[in-house]
Amino acid sequence: MKKIVSIFLVVVALLVSCTDKKPADIPDWRDFIEDTDKDEPGVSKDKVPSDMVLIYEGSGHRQPLKWSGSYLKDYVIYTDRSGKKHWLFDGFLCLEFMYVNVPTGNKTFITDYSYEGVKLPSATKVEWKALIDYYFEVDGGLNAIEKAVDLASEEMGESPKTKRKVVIGIPEPITNERYSDPKSSTVYWGKVAGKELDFSNTADRLTACQWYIDEITERFRDKKYKNIELVGFYWVAEKAKHTRDLMSKLGTYLKGKDLTFNWIPYFNADGYSEWKSFGFDVAYLQPNYFFNDAIPESRLDEACDLAKRHKMGMEIEFDGNALESNGRGYKLENYMKAFKKYGIWESCPLAYYQGSWALKWLKGSGSQYNQNLYHDFCEFVITRPYRNENNE
Repeated sequence: MKKIVSIFLVVVALLVSCTDKKPADIPDWRDFIEDTDKDEPGVSKDKVPSDMVLIYEGSGHRQPLKWSGSYLKDYVIYTDRSGKKHWLFDGFLCLEFMYVNVPTGNKTFITDYSYEGVKLPSATKVEWKALIDYYFEVDGGLNAIEKAVDLASEEMGESPKTKRKVVIGIPEPITNERYSDPKSSTVYWGKVAGKELDFSNTADRLTACQWYIDEITERFRDKKYKNIELVGFYWVAEKAKHTRDLMSKLGTYLKGKDLTFNWIPYFNADGYSEWKSFGFDVAYLQPNYFFNDAIPESRLDEACDLAKRHKMGMEIEFDGNALESNGRGYKLENYMKAFKKYGIWESCPLAYYQGSWALKWLKGSGSQYNQNLYHDFCEFVITRPYRNENNE
């Protein structure tokens, strides 16, 4: 009888251990990014936003086409339920995936991107420069963030203790003029220093990216912004497949300029777990849970586990479907619940995908559900233990 009981207890213990599997130990990102005892020092925490919102801008299909300072203010400052004001996001990732509805014709900044079902040709130097020009327009782009902080500071009665951090996306130098046709030209992008670049060569693809980085850093320096600082660049290709030979070289180049190299691969993307070997300083994992009702909540458990195991930050994702009328707000609630459950909320930097302007939609809605979700989300951001006290 004792033997039977013993066997029964062993079986129960095994079942519990299988069903109660917990994610990896929580890595404290504050330790990870400030660790200077390793052979390869980590990036300083003052270069990493605690809460970085994605701002898509530049392409002709974006509405509004230009983000004004007053429009962006809602991403800089938050007024809580009691009327008290708080600084909200301390980081802004400016990026674009495509360049469409423009006179030069529709183009893509990353491989495999389509618009309205049409596979787009690769962007050239013309489109890369147009994107840079957009970022530095007087009435939009980076100037809008600068103005938004000014407006928020007026409401707060003081400026934030630190500048808001800016990260800018780098277009992928796509090998072929048409990514869908490997026989299409590799000499299509344009010239740098009088030399026609051939994107069949890694060195020429790197040259294009270096030109882009240099253009932005020089213009940013010339602007002498008082409220924002350029802390790094972001690789817009969300998988490693087409650029494995290039990323680490870019990482080295950016380190030489004291700038960070950032990445947000999608869930289980090619190379996501190798992010450090590719030269990135910070990587955030996309759970990709929000966008499909068929994806179960357990995806968040799995994503939190993977992010912890590979010392990655994470991304919260939502868009206009979070509105009560569209029925997917529960998914945003589940992100916040899971990130608290597994220690993500308290221990690592976060990126926030909110579609085009879903946060403003929630704020401006007359629905009580939307209002509650808006406040719950903003309070999730501003009360994070990970946030540097200097953000206040």
